[in-house]
Amino acid sequence: MIVYFHVCVDFHSPRHELSSVSCLSSLHPSLPLSVPLKSIAVEVSVQGHVATVSSTLQYENQEENPLEAIFVFPLPGEAAVCRFRTKIGQTEVVAEVQEKQKAREQYDDLLSSGQQAFLLEESDESPDVFKLSVGSLPPGEKASVSLDYVTELAVQADDGLRLCLPAVLNPRYQPQGSDRGSGGSALVSSVPAGSVPYSLSLSAHVSSPHPICRIESNCPLDPLNYLNTEKTQATVSLAAGHQFDRDVELLLYYQDTHQPTAIVEAAQASAKPGSLMGDPLVMLSLYPEFPNDVMSSMTSLGEFLFVVDRSGSMSCPMHNGSVAQDRIGSARDTLLLLLKSLPMGCYFNIIGFGSRYESFFPKSVEYSQKTMDEALQKVKAMRADLGGTEILQPLKHIYSQPCLPDQPRQLFLFTDGEVGNTKEVLDLVKANAGSHRCFSFGIGEGASSALISGVAKQGGGHSQFITGQDRMQPKVMQSLRFALQPAVVNISVKWNVPKGVSVTPLSPPIRVLFQGQRALLYAQLTGKSSGDTEGSVTVKYSLAEQPVENQLSFSLKPAEDTGLTVHRLGARTLIRSLEMEERQGDGKKKGVQEKVVELSVQSGVSSVFTAFIAVHKVDGEAVQGPMLRRQVPTPSVFVPLKQQALFKTSLSRRTVCGAAVNMSMPKKMSFNVQADMGPLGLGSKFSKMSKLQSEDLDCPATASNPVKDPLLQLISLQKASGSWVLEAALAEVLGKTEEEVAKPKPAPVGPQK
Repeated sequence: MIVYFHVCVDFHSPRHELSSVSCLSSLHPSLPLSVPLKSIAVEVSVQGHVATVSSTLQYENQEENPLEAIFVFPLPGEAAVCRFRTKIGQTEVVAEVQEKQKAREQYDDLLSSGQQAFLLEESDESPDVFKLSVGSLPPGEKASVSLDYVTELAVQADDGLRLCLPAVLNPRYQPQGSDRGSGGSALVSSVPAGSVPYSLSLSAHVSSPHPICRIESNCPLDPLNYLNTEKTQATVSLAAGHQFDRDVELLLYYQDTHQPTAIVEAAQASAKPGSLMGDPLVMLSLYPEFPNDVMSSMTSLGEFLFVVDRSGSMSCPMHNGSVAQDRIGSARDTLLLLLKSLPMGCYFNIIGFGSRYESFFPKSVEYSQKTMDEALQKVKAMRADLGGTEILQPLKHIYSQPCLPDQPRQLFLFTDGEVGNTKEVLDLVKANAGSHRCFSFGIGEGASSALISGVAKQGGGHSQFITGQDRMQPKVMQSLRFALQPAVVNISVKWNVPKGVSVTPLSPPIRVLFQGQRALLYAQLTGKSSGDTEGSVTVKYSLAEQPVENQLSFSLKPAEDTGLTVHRLGARTLIRSLEMEERQGDGKKKGVQEKVVELSVQSGVSSVFTAFIAVHKVDGEAVQGPMLRRQVPTPSVFVPLKQQALFKTSLSRRTVCGAAVNMSMPKKMSFNVQADMGPLGLGSKFSKMSKLQSEDLDCPATASNPVKDPLLQLISLQKASGSWVLEAALAEVLGKTEEEVAKPKPAPVGPQK
């Protein structure tokens, strides 16, 4: 049996103030459950370090009345959604980008008049959540909805390139007193992962200038198929039967992949010269190489602050496997690796947060055997018992404390990313970026990529996603290695292009560089050169008080067969920068929002201020009959138990509670992914709860005795100095007796008596 939890509409309009009780009265348990979304087919095209993803959703109305289907789903936070189209019968309609409120009003007017329309919009709160509305689908009719996005692939600790296709959307906690999302919440239905009533298929075509060594995944794949003898092209598919119990992760491994590259993309032929789409764009991938003598003197100084999510959702398992560890257990293991690897003489502290926060020590303490042992004892006792996910308060507390002299502050954040105030967190981290570097770890399936990647980007650090123990150790050590690298300062970028050509940077200024880690730059090239077709970019910076210079030359001749991928990624980069600028000005900075809308419409790339709308012209009479609203369920790792008891179907009529209610979009509506988990009749929102305890969640059972990783067991015995004591516990981990371990020990060296 499929059991849903249902989040009620909470519009701030007199017509839409529906309590939990009134929402309940609109449900019809006696009617058969029908989900109009039948399947999702994903096609991925990877060219080097960039992926184009096209998802096609097949809908069918099997009801006797017209339907409106609402689907809230996750996408990568870094993606540029750039195309949306629909097909009914033989008629295909390509959507256009409009200012968001204008698109909402047009959509609502069309549905009210019996017309067919489709609306795709980005969440006001987090760029990794989208809402798709399919309106006025007549009985028996089928519709195909396709959306495309482009995204860069993230470089991993083992030199692989990671593409994550989100499949899990967990409810996100909206903190008390948050001033975001006051416009209301969209209707969201969640179903336990593995019980989703629609299917997923995925195929990928990979092309690279370098041979493709292998492709790995956290999900079963069909065999890799090479398309040429050079092994520079290949296809791979997701094995049938994906259960929506985890995000789909593809890891691509190329030969000699991490080389500086430059791609110049031709202008859009129909666009006006001088505009973003009417000029060529260049995308530079830089891999800084630091001098060996500087890298050999890695710093042993620093104040390391480990901020750990201890909210109720951290008690849920990492995934739905049979031997899944819970998220808080994974956080403990990650902390173990980091604490055992800190350099002597640094300072550290551990702060756990939920509805409140608490520190292991009143202030940061010097790292020693004594303080490490004390901290590890507290780590072992750490539980997911602090309620909701109030991440802003511990961060504000940390930023209010003065930094230690000559101890650069390094903040490590561990969370499952289930918060509804993502942009508030990012703005706070950016405002304090000058005082620290922030390294983030997304724990478990469904962690918000917008939050995890965003805080690292704004805090000048690096992000990692940990969904199991298989790749945890290299990821953890890579982040610590980056944290121990000397801070790069005085970064400058100089473009050298022929006379007649000018450069307009689209990327924000580079604030952080790490050895061997890619840095991306986008720029617009305006004008033409009469002769020279070569350009270059020079990056200068200071490292450990030594000047360093890296240079990359490139051809101004546009590459072939890139489509408009670089333009869309460049537009996305500029749009995100402008959106943050608008938020920091509290919406009072004139012209920024209008500039975002203009850029979004021109490039066809989504933004927080725009939406895609497609209008299907209905021949003859308008769609007749009372309209039903269906909420397409979204897979979630956990479902609130109270919701399973309360809600058995997600059917609600457009005439709610027996009254003809106009369900138009409110003027200022945002859709937060959150759960109404208050007692029946109280209308108490999850977003307003002070606590979310693990017993309130229907988490799949974690392993009672998870298999202990031998490496973690070995590291747990390591002393703060990096040495081990020869004892029975060490011998047991090594699978030997104490005598066998002691036998190879060299004889003591000293004066002969």
